[in-house]
Order: sequence, then C-alpha cells, then structure tokens
Amino acid sequence: MNLEQIATQFPHAAGYLNTASIGLPPQRAVDALQLAIDKWQTGKAEAPEYDAVVTAARTSFASLLSARVENVAVGAQVSALVALAATCLRPGSRVLIPDGEFTSVIFPFLVRDDLGLRVESVPLMRLADSIGADTDLVAFSSVQSSSGEVADLGAIGAAAAANDVITMCDATQSAGWLPMNATDYDFVIAGAYKWLLSPRGTAFMTVSDTVLERTRPLFAGWYSGESVWESIYGLPLRLAPDARRLDLSPGWLAWVGTAPALEVLTQVGVEAIHSHNVGLANTLLSELDLPPSNSAIVSLDLDATFDQERLSGLSTAYRAGRLRVGFHLYNSLEDVARIVAAIKG
Repeated sequence: MNLEQIATQFPHAAGYLNTASIGLPPQRAVDALQLAIDKWQTGKAEAPEYDAVVTAARTSFASLLSARVENVAVGAQVSALVALAATCLRPGSRVLIPDGEFTSVIFPFLVRDDLGLRVESVPLMRLADSIGADTDLVAFSSVQSSSGEVADLGAIGAAAAANDVITMCDATQSAGWLPMNATDYDFVIAGAYKWLLSPRGTAFMTVSDTVLERTRPLFAGWYSGESVWESIYGLPLRLAPDARRLDLSPGWLAWVGTAPALEVLTQVGVEAIHSHNVGLANTLLSELDLPPSNSAIVSLDLDATFDQERLSGLSTAYRAGRLRVGFHLYNSLEDVARIVAAIKG
C-alpha cells in the first residue's frame, strides 16, 4: 500500500492537522470495530477470540519499532506503563528528565515517596550532557508533545550506555512516523491513540532483557500468566517468562481497532511515512519563511493579533501558548496550502 492508495482509508481527513492530539482511524479499523460491536450486541462474542487481535497488534508494534515481539508488553495508558518501569529503581536513585516533559512521564516517578527518588530536569538540548555516573535512569520523550522537538536520540543513547544508565523513552508522539529501533533503549512506551491511529485505551511497552527481571509486574493478573487461559484460578503464581508478564488485561474492543490500524502503518512503512510527514511540515515552514526541522509537528508562535477564526474548518491545537500542527500519512499539500492561507490571511 502506498500513500496515494491510503486516501481511501481516511475519507474525512481533509483539513485534519491534529494527530498530535488524536489520530484518525483507517476505514478498516472502523469496519472491524463495527463488526465486533454487532457480534457483541447479538451475544456471539467469545472472550478467547480477542486474543488474536492483541497478538496481531503486538506483532505489528514490534515490527514498527524493530523490536522482538517477546519484548513487547501491552497496556492501556502511558502512565501505568511508566509506573512499571519505575519499579526497576533502587531507593535514592537519580532520575533525569527534560524541562517541560509531559507529566505522564514524570508523575509516576514523583509519587514514589517510598523510594526517595531524586527527579531532576534540565533543558532537552542538555539532556545527554547531563547524564553521568550518578544518573540511574533517564526518562524522555523522543518527540516533545508541546513543541514537536525531536530529541537527540543518538547522543542520549551514547551517554546512557557510557554511564550504564537505564533509558526510558516515551514514543507516543513519534511511534508510527519516526524511524526508531526499540532495542536501543531499556524501555520504549507509546500510547496508540495518536500517530498509531488507534482507539484510546491501548498502549505498548518494549522492555530489554537487561531490565525485565528487575521490573516488577505490579498489575499481574490472568492475562500476564504463562498460559493465559490456564491462569485464571488459584495458586501458584505462574507468570509468562517474557515481557507478557507485564501485560495489563486488554480492553477488547479497543484492541479490535488497534490491530488493523497498525497493519495499515506497517503496510505503508515508517520510512515512507517519515519522509511524507516531515516533507509536508517543512513545506509549511518554508511557506512561512521559517527554517526546516526534522519533525512532523510544527509549533508556531503567532502574535496576539492573530485571528483564530481564520482556522475555521481546520483541526489544530494550542499547546504551551503556541499553535501546534501535525502532519501524518493522510495529509497532503492541500492541507499545507489551507493552513498557510489561514495564517497569512
């Protein structure tokens, strides 16, 4: 499937520039959800049947981030998965984060009063240089939610490796368009309802073999069992040997929509999506006489006289006092032309 063919999957995407808030579902995800709802309503749904869509989604996510499927855990929210990552820390550990980081990446560390964690923030551009021998974990977003700034992933990874520091990367604003190799990090976490085009309520976490045994499965239940349908009653504790031990029991219908959405992304390919998205973003920047970037998200500082009514008919967002525009595989040069016309008046 190429980007020209993809338009049929998104019949209502014209003028939609707000993927950084909520991604649009492809038609095949909508169709799958409708069929599943009909089956549920008529009493024909069977619980074990949903295992297939969870497995398919897990496999697609692993493919998108060049990870082994055995290292992928599934969940529902980023903050819950970050809380699991925090369990690998010892009391008094130093956690380093960028200034202004999304709070779902921060709060799960701040609430661990029992560990006495030292959480410190520095400007994103200084994050790699601030990693030292006294750092235990560095937590950061690969792409900042507020500005779209792409972290220097290579420098952060190299500094962490040199100092034996655990890395936790939130890829919620990049998974689906930014080429990444999850094996470069100890944890990669992503909510799927943005660039992965999925229903709200599905999320993923890759866990390296190095930290898996140190990560406590706080939410262990039947779905984290070694054999799911033989783990629903009684003793003893029998968890999966791989990252599935960290699984949260899935909200079934959300996963029904996630599996086909990720399938679309894998069929197009992250490299092609990256080139398309960043190309549109840089076309917008060029039209506004601004320097190019390496992000699919454009953050614009419009003066106080800007009339927001000009944006009528376009879906955008304001974050940190700036206009935020995001380009994904369903956007086109026509969308660029519309936002340029709106801004220039």
